[in-house]
Amino acid sequence: MARLFTWVVNNLDAFIGLVLAVTVAVLGLTNTVSQDVVNSAILLVLAVLAQAVLRDRLRRETAQHEVREVMRATRDRLTELVPQMHEITGPDGALNRARDAIDSVSMVRVLHGSEVGRALAEARQHTDSWAFKGGTGTFTRAVTLPQCLEHARRRNATLSFAIEIIDPTDEDVCERYARFRRSLDPDAPGERWTVDRTRKESYATVLAACWHLQRSGLLTVEVRLSAQMTTFRYDLSSSCVIITQENPQTPALRIDRRELYYNRFNIELDYSRKQSRRVPIEAAATVKLDDEPSVEQVRKLFAALGLPLPRSFGDREVADIVSRAIQARNPYE
Repeated sequence: MARLFTWVVNNLDAFIGLVLAVTVAVLGLTNTVSQDVVNSAILLVLAVLAQAVLRDRLRRETAQHEVREVMRATRDRLTELVPQMHEITGPDGALNRARDAIDSVSMVRVLHGSEVGRALAEARQHTDSWAFKGGTGTFTRAVTLPQCLEHARRRNATLSFAIEIIDPTDEDVCERYARFRRSLDPDAPGERWTVDRTRKESYATVLAACWHLQRSGLLTVEVRLSAQMTTFRYDLSSSCVIITQENPQTPALRIDRRELYYNRFNIELDYSRKQSRRVPIEAAATVKLDDEPSVEQVRKLFAALGLPLPRSFGDREVADIVSRAIQARNPYE
């Protein structure tokens, strides 16, 4: 009832017109009043309806005018706010400055997913040095070393590269590493990790280092072989150190050069290399490697480096090492 009363009040003129029309119709049908009275009442009803229409149009025009005024005021306000928003969200805005301040407070940044790849790519662009410590160096020979060299060529700059991987001539450490890799995801598709595969991957990294060294006068390389395996991979450039694990889904850690622990890890990697077996990489100059090294060249190279291949490795296994070294592919693509 309250809602009906409210509607009648809001539409009083239309309600009055409706009541008059119904009343006149009833009176006309029953001949209670004369025809002149009915005609006059009809004109009155039409006048009421015309008034209601005019009032509705006036309300509509007033509402449209108010909407235009609100939109104009909103536009003017947004125009005033755009420069202020740019000051907040722009490249040099307060938001980015706050983010940088937060990052500077934390000495270690945690990277997730695609952030890891972007951080490594940024580190490769402008570095003049790189130190790696890890398993067999598959990603290093496939991506890191070639791309660092390419960026150095574009800048016409030198590149110093240090690699520490597990010793392919040490069967015990190769067995431990293969067992570790199998334990990460034993049902993963692809080539199974075995002692022979582990050896091939490490030999391929050594071969790739020698191959690139012979083709670039900008490159200096140090290769060290360790009898101890690590479950982490350390990539230290001139701008940061990034610590990852074999599983690409595992978060990584990044420490920038300005932070204290960058120098600590630099010292750690340096001492780790000193405790590993040095490969006499300069001896590689005695064996010229073709663009696609032959099996005989590879055998001579490893003999000159003091890294004899296992007797079980025939020409097929040596050719596989060449393929892994020269046509290396990103293991995470």
